[in-house]
Amino acid sequence: MNSIGTTLKEARKNLTLTLRQVEEMSGISNAYLSQLENGKIKSPSVNVLSKLSSIYRVPLKQLLIKANIIESEKAKKEEDNLNFAQRVAFSSEDLSDDERKEVLRYLEYIKTHRKV
Repeated sequence: MNSIGTTLKEARKNLTLTLRQVEEMSGISNAYLSQLENGKIKSPSVNVLSKLSSIYRVPLKQLLIKANIIESEKAKKEEDNLNFAQRVAFSSEDLSDDERKEVLRYLEYIKTHRKV
């Protein structure tokens, strides 16, 4: 499982934001953000996570789990589903409508042909 720092770094890079841009948007210092991403700060405040959640378009609940502020098996499953959905969303940005429909058809095919 990724740490909170890795999760934040990946989310920031997915949006092609620099630490300086996030500092300007959030009011959180560039140095603090760097330390957070590099694992030197392991317990950020809920306030910090809330700001970054909004900027990075990552559910706050996911960040709270990564920071070990909340924990549950159900939340873990939800987090895995969100991560998968985000990866699919980022991967599909440049697809045509026909290609997106084909991806959805393939997902339906996989679901209907599961091995029990």
